[in-house]
Amino acid sequence: MIEQILTRKNMLQAMRQVQKNHGSAGVDHMPVTKLSELWSIDKEELTAEVRSGKYLPQPILGIEIPKGNGKMRLLGIPTVTDRLLQQAVLQVIMARFEFEFSESSFGFRPNKSLHQAVLKAQGYINEGYQYIVDIDLKTFFDEIDHCYLVQLLYRKIKCLETLRLIRKWLRSPISIKGKLVKRRKGVPQGSPLSPLLSNIILHELDRELERQGLRFVRYADDFSIYTKTKANSRKVGNAIFKFLRNKLKLTINREKSGIRRPVQLTILGFGFVPTYVKGEKGKYQLVVSEKSWKKLKQKLKILTRKTTPMSFDERIEKLNQVQRGWVNNFRMASIQNKLNELDGWLRNRLQYCIWHHWKKSERKRKNLIRLGVEQGQAYAWSRSRMGGWAIAQSPILGTTITVDRLKKRGYVSLLEIYRKISPQLNEPLLTRPVRAVV
Repeated sequence: MIEQILTRKNMLQAMRQVQKNHGSAGVDHMPVTKLSELWSIDKEELTAEVRSGKYLPQPILGIEIPKGNGKMRLLGIPTVTDRLLQQAVLQVIMARFEFEFSESSFGFRPNKSLHQAVLKAQGYINEGYQYIVDIDLKTFFDEIDHCYLVQLLYRKIKCLETLRLIRKWLRSPISIKGKLVKRRKGVPQGSPLSPLLSNIILHELDRELERQGLRFVRYADDFSIYTKTKANSRKVGNAIFKFLRNKLKLTINREKSGIRRPVQLTILGFGFVPTYVKGEKGKYQLVVSEKSWKKLKQKLKILTRKTTPMSFDERIEKLNQVQRGWVNNFRMASIQNKLNELDGWLRNRLQYCIWHHWKKSERKRKNLIRLGVEQGQAYAWSRSRMGGWAIAQSPILGTTITVDRLKKRGYVSLLEIYRKISPQLNEPLLTRPVRAVV
C-alpha cells in the first residue's frame, strides 16, 4: 500500500487538493503556495524517507478559535508537507472504509450532505418517531483512543509502513503558545485525515445502533436517535451511554444531552415546528434555529461595523460571501420573512458606514447634492446634530442611497440570493419540505 500512496499520480492529486483547500501555515511557516516548489526539489528524499520508515512528522501548530458558547476549540494545523502526505494516504485508504459506512452517517463523506441528514431527521419525526435521544459528545476529537483506533485501522490496512506513518501523526506533539505538549489520545481537528479517522471510530457506534434496529442520524460527532415512546427513548439512551463509555471510551456531555420532543430539537442549525396545513396533523417542518440567526446577525454586524478598516467594495464582497454561504446552508427552511427584515436592517448598517465614511460636514453636503438632494436640505442634514445611526434610518439616506444604487456597487440582498438558490430544492435528492410562515 505504501507504494500505491507514493505513486506520482496519487501524490500530484494530493498536492492539488491541499493547494485547493488553502489553509494556514504550520510550525515551519511554509505557505501552501510553496508546496509545488518543495515537491519538485525534495520529492525523491521525501518518498525515500517514507518508504524506509525514517520520516518524522513535525509538531502540529495548535490554534484556539472561539466556539458559540463562549468556550474555545483547539485546532491542529500540520505542516504543508504533512498535509500532503496525509492527503495522499487518505485518497488510498478511504475506499477501504467508505463502502461499509452506514447510510445514516452523513458527515465528511462523498455524495453525502448536511441537507440529507436534516431531511432524514424530519422524515423520522413525520413518521411518528417523536421521542428523540439527542446526544452530545464532550470534546470528542480530543478523547479518541489511539490504541483502539489503530486496531480498527488494522482490520482494513495490513500495510505496517502505512500504519506506522498514521501512528506517528497521531502521536505528533502539538505546539500551543510556543510550548510543545505530548499527545497520547485525540485526533487534531484541521488535518486531512481527521474526518475519516473520526468516522472510523464512530462507525462502531453506527453498527451498534443498527444491530439494535434503531433509527438514527449522525453527522460527524452530532447524532440523534428517534423512538416512538418516552420509555423506549430512556432505555435506548442508557444503553448507548454505557456503550460509548465502556467500548469507545468517549464521554457524553450531560448538560447538552437528553430526550427531546421535535420542537425542542436542534440539528445542524435547524429546528422543527408543527405544520398547521389541513390534513398534515402531527407533521413538522423545518425552520432555522434562533442560535443560527444570532450567529448570522453577529457576522453581518462585524462586517458592517463603521470602524472596521476596509473599503466599501471589499466590505460588499465579504458580505456577499457570508450571505451566499448562509442562505445556501439553510435554503430548505422557511426564511423569506426574516430575510426581508434582516435586509432592511443591513441596508441601514451600510448607509451608516457610508455616512461615517464621508466624515466632514462639507463632504456630506456635496455628496448629498450629487445624490439629488436640494442644496438647502443637504446643508441642513450635513450639519445635523443627530447621531449617525439615526440619520442612516432617516428618509434622507433611504431615498438617496437606494437599493438600486447599492446593487450597482455589487450588493446582493439576502432575499434575492434566496430566490436564486431556492429553485434547486426541486432536485430529486432534496425533497422539498412543507414550508411554514415564521
